[in-house]
Amino acid sequence: MKRSLAIILLITLLLPMAHAAPVAPEIPAQTAVLMERDTGSILYEKNPHEKLQPASVTKIMTLLLVMEAIEAGKISMNDTVSVSPLAASMGGSQVYLEPGETMSMEDMLKATVIASGNDSSVALAEHVAGSLEGFISLMNQRAKELGMNDTNFVNCTGLPDENHLTSAHDIALMSRELLKHDAIRRYTNIWMDTLRDGTFGLTNTNKLLKSYRGITGLKTGSTDAAKYCMSATAERDGMELIAAVMAAPTSADRFSSAAKLLDYGFANFSLYDSTANQTLSPVPVKLGNAPTVSTVFANEPKVLVEKSQLGDVTHTITLAESVHAPVEVGQTLGELTVTCKDEVLASIPIVAACEVPRLTFSQIFFKMLQKFLLY
Repeated sequence: MKRSLAIILLITLLLPMAHAAPVAPEIPAQTAVLMERDTGSILYEKNPHEKLQPASVTKIMTLLLVMEAIEAGKISMNDTVSVSPLAASMGGSQVYLEPGETMSMEDMLKATVIASGNDSSVALAEHVAGSLEGFISLMNQRAKELGMNDTNFVNCTGLPDENHLTSAHDIALMSRELLKHDAIRRYTNIWMDTLRDGTFGLTNTNKLLKSYRGITGLKTGSTDAAKYCMSATAERDGMELIAAVMAAPTSADRFSSAAKLLDYGFANFSLYDSTANQTLSPVPVKLGNAPTVSTVFANEPKVLVEKSQLGDVTHTITLAESVHAPVEVGQTLGELTVTCKDEVLASIPIVAACEVPRLTFSQIFFKMLQKFLLY
């Protein structure tokens, strides 16, 4: 009997253990989404499409439109921004701009990102679009383009309005888009700064900047109607995560919810470079003015993988045996397939790195003559 039990125990130990899914954290926030920036993969969600007021997290879209206008050359970082009476009249969080006051684009961005200035946000909106109404129209248009189907903006500040709504899912989407603009990162992780030649102090409301390793931003917001919201972003080991949190009961709950989500993501997931250390062979070319064409990956996407499954990731490269000339740059010649067990994680096209023209009739005749003479 003892021997039988020992054998059963040994067999049990040798059997492969079933994969256990990561245990998601419990958080007090009413809605939340955790997204990986590069792939857009969602790692956690809680009521992701519930429409709620976002408070000053709204300014992520405001800043996105400003950065896009700068990169498109419509406005410049060298611009001086004028303050209208409307901008100066904004209540809530502000940097106390006066009608007719001017401020550099740099300082307006600081005021909006660090101090969450409603007045500076409106000044930037008017500078981009000429009017606040025109800017709000641009906000909703961009939201639609990004697939933010839960969103309706009625202002650029996040001041309370029952029709001003978005979701944790949509906050993650616009946060991801804003992070594509590296210039905004000069401001999103600043804890303290000044305006007006050092006479006006700014302090960031994102307390994770002082306590969370790898934090990169992004924006907080709170009103009585919205409760406590934020989009927290952090990067470790080349992977950046976005934790969108809405309607947390307290400010402390907001930060703890975001930190728990980020911890969960970093502990359980990793970005896998699917094309690293992969060697590609050239493909023979028939009737080309070169015997082969070199090959490259069309792109180099990273794949999100659970850390416990990294050892199960495999690659399969399929290349054409040959190709007929002419060959164009970027012409598909094969594929790299990345799998984890039976699941396909990514399929990356393998393409021609250069063009190979087809031989002309005279070139073909000359080659045949050379072979004849050699024979």
